[in-house]
Amino acid sequence: MRQNDTEGVTIFVRAAALMWWLTLPRQRIIAGILLVLVAIGGLFVYNRLSHEEPAPYYQSDEDHFLYGSVGTEAEQGIPYWIWLVLPRIFPEHLPHPGGYASIGVFSRDAHEMPIGLSKVTVGIPRVGINCAMCHAASFRATPDDVPTIYPAAASHQTGAQEYVRFLIACANDPRFTAGTILGEIAKNTQLSFVDRLLYRIVIIPGTRRRILRLQDDDRWMVTRPDSGRGRIDLFNRIKFTILSQPADDTIGNADTMPLWNLHSREGTSFGWDGLNTSLREVVQSSAIGIGATAKWVDSDNASWDSTDPKAMSSLRRVMNYVGDLKPPKYPLPIDASLAAAGAVTYESACAGCHKTGGSRTGSAIPPSEIGTDRHRLDAWTSGAATAYDAYGDGHAWKFSKFRKTAGYTALPLDGVWLNAPYLHNGSVPTLADLLEPVASRPKTFWRGYDVYDSARVGFVTQGPEAERVGTSFDVALPGNSNAGHTYGTELSPEQKRALLEYLKTL
Repeated sequence: MRQNDTEGVTIFVRAAALMWWLTLPRQRIIAGILLVLVAIGGLFVYNRLSHEEPAPYYQSDEDHFLYGSVGTEAEQGIPYWIWLVLPRIFPEHLPHPGGYASIGVFSRDAHEMPIGLSKVTVGIPRVGINCAMCHAASFRATPDDVPTIYPAAASHQTGAQEYVRFLIACANDPRFTAGTILGEIAKNTQLSFVDRLLYRIVIIPGTRRRILRLQDDDRWMVTRPDSGRGRIDLFNRIKFTILSQPADDTIGNADTMPLWNLHSREGTSFGWDGLNTSLREVVQSSAIGIGATAKWVDSDNASWDSTDPKAMSSLRRVMNYVGDLKPPKYPLPIDASLAAAGAVTYESACAGCHKTGGSRTGSAIPPSEIGTDRHRLDAWTSGAATAYDAYGDGHAWKFSKFRKTAGYTALPLDGVWLNAPYLHNGSVPTLADLLEPVASRPKTFWRGYDVYDSARVGFVTQGPEAERVGTSFDVALPGNSNAGHTYGTELSPEQKRALLEYLKTL
């Protein structure tokens, strides 16, 4: 039962007790009148707190991906007006001025909501996260450029963990009160008397309790290194909260992944470790992982086969979009002759593992061979795989393709120029760094700055501005090792330059 439903039931039970007291013979008429009023009041409270309206419809699949709902608003959503004013009330809980943009949550065009956040009315307008929170990248060729947003790319600039921690810091602040928040909301909109009363008595205290429950659910994060920009530890969250797996000390921090050409990988492997082979299951389970309920997935799944765009399953639209989406073309000049020379090196040194149809493309490469940090691999357990397959028992969308593998998947290099930082844990800033011996790779750098380094093929990770907007990455921390994947490190400088130029064309 949702929090809003629980509060409505509590009000009704208390009222029912009063009715029992009033049902003396002389007062039955009064009690009847009061009972009717309570019923009307209960319906009103339900409508104002729990009644879920259809999510906004976006005509383009791209806008649906960036702003559409994946069902997270009812359970995990923050009331819109509260969400809107929190950065103004609590700016000190953000890394620097700029509101939500200071943690890499960006807007585009004239849309009301930032990319990665949806707005749906569940009694009142509420804000939830969607797939684009972790899968949309910002790019600038120079510091003076307007950012270009690439949907479905890895969100190297977004601090998903910082967003959650900001909300938690606000809820723990003694200024998180009805008076303070309503005063700030009044600068944007004039709530009705009834709504102000509901916000004061129910919605604001309830939001605070909901966020503090989120804090309790995520206490396991405290004992692990911070994720930082562009990384998440989604599967430990799923293990410990949704699947109720035993606590362990695994670290699952990993880079967010690009979502391009995914239909071509159907039946092979998805995720850094190939933990599932079904794109449909990956999309549906990911929505559950970020806050969608089984009830919402039931409703969404019921319209999976609809061909009416306005009635089609939201997650089906997401799957169709990322299944067919092609990676963006490299937006800067390419030296064609140098790239042609690099193509020869690519075919001999890289294609076997990374070209579509390569002999090992899609295979799980064990850490003993590839040499990369194994923490993320160990975080996903066979028990978790079994539990996620059982999670949907009794539902039409029940999962059956989760598994535990023994290595990291050799992935196609679609749009690799935009996928920095590199390796599954984002521990190597640029492709040029990846072609260097481990000892020569950067030990510390800053993640989250969106200005591009075309010479090294990656984002700028050093300097005052990178430090100002980003988060620090230290390869000495558990889960952050930049070791392994030493393929290509023995190439000559000329071969490396040519290979880098070719990789820009993918």
